[in-house]
Amino acid sequence: MPGEMVLVVPRTALMGTPGWHGVLSRGADPYLAVIEREGRFAPRSAMEEDLRFKQVIPYLVLRDLERTFLMRRTRAGVDARLHERLSIGVGGHLNPGDMDLAGGLAREWAEELDAGFVPEFRLLGLLNDDETDVGRVHVGVVFVAEAEGRPVAVRETEKLEGRFVTTADLLAVRDRMESWSQLVLDFLVGRGAGVTGGVPGAGGEVPHRP
Repeated sequence: MPGEMVLVVPRTALMGTPGWHGVLSRGADPYLAVIEREGRFAPRSAMEEDLRFKQVIPYLVLRDLERTFLMRRTRAGVDARLHERLSIGVGGHLNPGDMDLAGGLAREWAEELDAGFVPEFRLLGLLNDDETDVGRVHVGVVFVAEAEGRPVAVRETEKLEGRFVTTADLLAVRDRMESWSQLVLDFLVGRGAGVTGGVPGAGGEVPHRP
């Protein structure tokens, strides 16, 4: 992390205070346009404590028919706040060489997962959670992809463990998941409402059923 430059967007350009809670799955295009227009690169070390900005994180949920790829973050990971947490999201910060969200997601796919293919990444929506220290300085752009029976494993086995599990298995360990994964899981299984966008920076986002 020392010296790493990451993509951030001014919070006031993207959302009101408080921001929406959960997956903004309808009307996401204006928010993505704000990220493209207002995004800038800044030192990650400073941004982790600066509530004026949101660090932009592509966050991929990988499915295989009825199963979802579940990972456990070990104590070797960079962010101690996520140690031992479970996650259904593959992703990370965007760096200057990534060009855009798609480029950053493709890089994270190659760095984090050992797979002989690159799937189609389908946009699900934007993810926000201002109720945790991590969430207050990050915003997720959530994608879904299908493995279609092809094998997938984690690369950084000292930092992550991963395997496909059933929805019942996910629900059984939901309390051990990081908050973003809880919100995305709830949305995908219909337990939590999604969010319909308003005007970026002005608020007005409202819940809706998935």
